[in-house]
Amino acid sequence: MARLSPPKEVLEIAAKLRENGFETWCVGGAVRDALLGYSHLDWDLATSATPPEVMRLFRRTVPVGIAFGTVGVLDRTGRMHEVTTFRHDVKTDGRHAEVQFGASLEEDLARRDFTINAIAYDPDTGELRDPFRGRRDLELRLIRAVGDAEQRMREDRLRALRALRFAARFGFEIDDATWKAICNSAPHLGRLSAERVKQELEKTMEQVARPSVAFERWRASGALGALVSPLHEAPGERFSAVDFLPMPGLAGRPQRRLLRLSMLFYGDPRRAAEEALRALKFSNAESSWIVRLADARARLGAAVDAAMLRADGVTDAELRRWAADVGRTAVASFWRLNAALWSARRLAGEIAPAASSVCSAHRRLVRIAYRDPIEIGDLHVDGEDLVAAGIPKGPALGATLRKLLEAVIEDPTLNQRALLLALAGELQVKP
Repeated sequence: MARLSPPKEVLEIAAKLRENGFETWCVGGAVRDALLGYSHLDWDLATSATPPEVMRLFRRTVPVGIAFGTVGVLDRTGRMHEVTTFRHDVKTDGRHAEVQFGASLEEDLARRDFTINAIAYDPDTGELRDPFRGRRDLELRLIRAVGDAEQRMREDRLRALRALRFAARFGFEIDDATWKAICNSAPHLGRLSAERVKQELEKTMEQVARPSVAFERWRASGALGALVSPLHEAPGERFSAVDFLPMPGLAGRPQRRLLRLSMLFYGDPRRAAEEALRALKFSNAESSWIVRLADARARLGAAVDAAMLRADGVTDAELRRWAADVGRTAVASFWRLNAALWSARRLAGEIAPAASSVCSAHRRLVRIAYRDPIEIGDLHVDGEDLVAAGIPKGPALGATLRKLLEAVIEDPTLNQRALLLALAGELQVKP
């Protein structure tokens, strides 16, 4: 088999360990991805050196997981590579493992989750050590647990979610014993921390071209009901719609990831979305954005759908009202989510606006949102102008400004100081 090509910096770290008498192999996802023909920047190493020995050998290190045998070694470019001591599990509670060093490479590979992740590569000789036939499973496009699948899932409940992500990412099937163990593990997934579940959701959005495949398996296995129960009852079209939103990619585009995550809750009532996101430990900023979009769909979705299906098309006034309701900074994301939903419906053979109409409305909507008056701050009068014109301070002042905004949203030509002051005098809005 042809040699793999770890980065030069990884080869330098491996060579230094070997020169000092420590057995060292490339392991993990980088080996798997290289065998599949994918590039991978994060090459990890497994070694017979203990964490203190690794830290003595290298000048720049980070103790990322000393208790588990992992030291981060910074290469000459400043990139960190994890170097982990050969180990085997002593005991585990499904969330955390207690490990013991001094294991062989084979023992270290035996504790890994799936056969495709239990392949080691010798960067010096080019040898591949594959005791669990992971290369065969790569060829078969199969996710299979190392050894006893039930035991692997008991050792770390997160492995069930990782299996679903890997299968969706690579377009692999899951072997029967592993799938059964995943389903049996579902009732115990509540042992996982919210942070780990959130991280797995984010990785799925970042790495998987068609997340719907992963989430349908989450639902079928019982994982979704156990971990994010509101999503278990979510319309299937939302999962399909995520596939029509662009991938953030491994390099990371956080706004794309957030947009994909927003689709999972798109159309949920505000309180339900807030509670689910809080339970998953999303940040306040992320939660606010997702809830804002979910709430907008819940309130406006039916009207937007109906307007987009009309033969005469959507009007500029309707677009202004939607932009005003959702907000200038969020309206483009609101429309992208709608467009993805409509794409999913077309794929399912359901009635949905034509793609050309959606694109045309998108262009008009963004242009209108940044050109026309849709916020009180866009009015050519302010509170001081209204007070000077005789509108009393207090609730009446705010109510009058809102009425003026409603008027200019319907007819932007009214957004002139003289016209607005005259209209304010006619309105004389009462508190």
